[in-house]
Amino acid sequence: MDSTTATAELGWTVYPVSGSSDNSWEEVSGYDEHMNTIRTYQVCNVFDSNQNNWVRTKYIRRRGAQRIHVEMKFSVRDCSSIPNVPGSCKETFNLYYYESDSDTATRTSPAWMENPWIKVDTIAADESFSQVDLGGRVMKINTEVRSFGPVSKNGFYLAFQDYGGCMSLIAVRVFYRKCPRIITNGALFQETLSGAESTSLVAARGVCIPNAEEVDVPIKLYCNGDGEWMVPIGRCMCKAGNEVVENGTVCRACPSGFFKPTQGDEACMQCPINSRTTSEGAINCVCRNGYYRTDSDPLQMPCTTVPSAPQAVISSVNETSVMLEWMPPRDSGGREDVVYNIICKSCGGGRGGCTRCGDNVQFLPRQLGLTESRVYISDLLAHTQYTFEVQAVNGVSDQSPYSPQYASVNITTNQAAPSTVSIMHQVSRTVDSITLSWSQPDQPNGVILDYELQYYEKDQSEYNSTTVRSQTNTAVIRGLKSGSIYVFQVRARTVAGFGRYSGKLYFQTMTEEEYNTSIQEKLPLIIGSAAAGLVFLIALVVIIIVCNRRGFDRGDSEYTDKLQHYTSGHMSPGMKIYIDPFTYEDPNEAVREFAKEIDISCVKIEQVIGAGEFGEVCSGNLKLPGKREMFVAIKTLKSGYTEKQRRDFLSEASIMGQFDHPNVIHLEGVVTKSSPVMIITEFMENGSLDTFLRQNDGQFTVIQLVGMLRGIASGMKYLADMNYVHRDLAARNILVNSNLVCKVSDFGLSRFLEDDTSDPTYTSALGGKIPIRWTAPEAIQYRKFTSASDVWSYGIVMWEVMSYGERPYWDMTNQDVINAIEQDYRLPPPMDCPSALHQLMLDCWQKDRNNRPKFSQIVNNLDKMIRNPNTLKAMTPLSSGVHLPLLDRSIPDFSTFSTVDEWLDAIKMGQYKENFASSDFSTFDVVSQMTME
Repeated sequence: MDSTTATAELGWTVYPVSGSSDNSWEEVSGYDEHMNTIRTYQVCNVFDSNQNNWVRTKYIRRRGAQRIHVEMKFSVRDCSSIPNVPGSCKETFNLYYYESDSDTATRTSPAWMENPWIKVDTIAADESFSQVDLGGRVMKINTEVRSFGPVSKNGFYLAFQDYGGCMSLIAVRVFYRKCPRIITNGALFQETLSGAESTSLVAARGVCIPNAEEVDVPIKLYCNGDGEWMVPIGRCMCKAGNEVVENGTVCRACPSGFFKPTQGDEACMQCPINSRTTSEGAINCVCRNGYYRTDSDPLQMPCTTVPSAPQAVISSVNETSVMLEWMPPRDSGGREDVVYNIICKSCGGGRGGCTRCGDNVQFLPRQLGLTESRVYISDLLAHTQYTFEVQAVNGVSDQSPYSPQYASVNITTNQAAPSTVSIMHQVSRTVDSITLSWSQPDQPNGVILDYELQYYEKDQSEYNSTTVRSQTNTAVIRGLKSGSIYVFQVRARTVAGFGRYSGKLYFQTMTEEEYNTSIQEKLPLIIGSAAAGLVFLIALVVIIIVCNRRGFDRGDSEYTDKLQHYTSGHMSPGMKIYIDPFTYEDPNEAVREFAKEIDISCVKIEQVIGAGEFGEVCSGNLKLPGKREMFVAIKTLKSGYTEKQRRDFLSEASIMGQFDHPNVIHLEGVVTKSSPVMIITEFMENGSLDTFLRQNDGQFTVIQLVGMLRGIASGMKYLADMNYVHRDLAARNILVNSNLVCKVSDFGLSRFLEDDTSDPTYTSALGGKIPIRWTAPEAIQYRKFTSASDVWSYGIVMWEVMSYGERPYWDMTNQDVINAIEQDYRLPPPMDCPSALHQLMLDCWQKDRNNRPKFSQIVNNLDKMIRNPNTLKAMTPLSSGVHLPLLDRSIPDFSTFSTVDEWLDAIKMGQYKENFASSDFSTFDVVSQMTME
């Protein structure tokens, strides 16, 4: 509805009836800012008190909308500009609405009062007008928009109540918001109305356009309260054989001669060389006759054929071996995977026929699949004729009905190499040497030029062997280890080359004991020789010391002292210290340094799982190149952000990216180069710890709960060692995975909360927002945040865990909590809480922060409890030296409880009413005398 479009009187209903009283709303003609004639309603009776003037619109049909917006243009006279105006003059009016399934209103129904009408708001003017110079009047038009909902009936009326003002209602526009029909992400989304609340997200299911299909998950869009589509999940892609055209709104079949092999947004490709299509919408192209494609060839690769024969084969014979070399084929068949096979045929049978060579012939590097155009062939028979065929094959040769083409060469071998050495024995040995001797080969096939001896330790690989040459059939092998077993092989060489190695033989050097025993027999000779050598050695040492004393005496001692002094005065090597990203002149530099940039194509959002301070929190998948796909959590930055919001949003990634610990949430990376901006972390299946515990109340053993606490303490120890202070440690900021591993999260976001936040957890204190119930006294009073204040917060987390997510200090107000802590009140142990754990909580809540334990001590303490579960069985509270009154009469609201039962209900202990009654704790005086025992 837009009142400015009316061509006749609006005819709205007024109360009191116009004419019966001078103070009713009156419909008059006026002009808008463009001097167009419009109908307005005016009222001005400020000299009579108790004004109650109403004007009601005609029936307005809802049209399926759940939230209605009202834009009002009006002017208000400044009360101070009216002479002799009484104090009852007003500069505001009220907006109401009334729902109805049909147009049934009369002049008396609904009644002209707040009930049954529902009040939307009191409307005040930003600017009012008064008399101005030259006797004229300047009308200042105000525009205000209000919304209400949810509405569910077929329609509604609006009413405007004046209760003592001088004003004009110039124009009223009533509207609702909707997301328009749209084709995006390959799917059609029909027009969708916004939700009942301004923050509502209405999910809309998309339908794939023709010739498209869904990818992975059902495709959705969310319509927000402003009528804007957002948070796309899933998408449709054109099927194979179809391409996207007309700005993504149509999937068209590939024309003849074009193809598309897979689903996706890619355009159709022209058929590669030597291939064709048989119809439109082809997913591949068929090879022409005589051309082929392998299973591993991409479909966009041209069809290929077999190669021609290799060219110019050259042989080089060396006794019973030959080197073959050749040129590549003139035509590779259009492929780059040409390899070569060698066919060896022996033609020395006497009848002129050739047969395949035996397995004794050796090919280096190999016989089949050669990538280089050369091969070394050995161990051929002496004085024998051979034919070698060099085949050229490629990836499609096995599809051709014809044999590979080849080039051949004929050679005749010369003299043969010697046969194998058959006998080798040990002549002598010491602790570091072995002397060996061996026989000549049975068939030398010529003059033996020399022998090659190969050896290595028994426990070592043959590839680590050492070789020595000997002109005779003996050799002394030196530099061996004492008492070690060595493997030896020997072969002979003639002009025809080396024969084969002999079999492996094992010989062992002497041990020190064996050597000492044998040397006693030669001791007199050794002593005589040593005496002469000792004189010479002493003289040599004296000369060396005198010559080098000057330059060496000072040496590097001064440098060494300085080095020791430096290292002793600095942190240990490898120690990492947290760097505050806000110390960077350009905070974006901190993001680049500590957070890995991820391409948006690697991220796939699947569903919205919550709303964060800066935007939606989603779950999805991350697939990085070369890595397996993983499930992740994705925080998004809502559109329309300011630069400060972007900087604050990414600061968490700059912080998180510096941490690497199994009990600290792991940052996978950020997306900053495309929209929306994202922070991507590992996904924690069980969500926040406080909610998880409330959902599983009483389901865990004490050891399991202590294990969770140990993980949190370990993560906080790591952060404390890095000099990082969390400031907002609470169970809501601990995440739990499917293995019940707890990880510290939420780094810094709570410190950027706006002052107008509605979250009562964070309360103003000295210019900032802090969570009172979890914060140490010195941090509340003096903003002194340290690892010691984090320890206090950890004690509260312990209490939350042992109470299965109970709210600390129950329904006490934040100010009551501050007062109680100042008076040494501390939380009592939760139900079934072991005394050792409550004592550790009390230690964390020491008023003097210097007396609180360090996180390293907390971890050690919890480790001892886990190793010795008996310490967790005692339920009697230990003496803490701290006064813990069960009933504090200083609490201001104490007087509101008339009975002990009411008080027990208020502190969530109603299940103990019978216990109190049976023990005669029936009055507050008796209850206040209860001790902890």
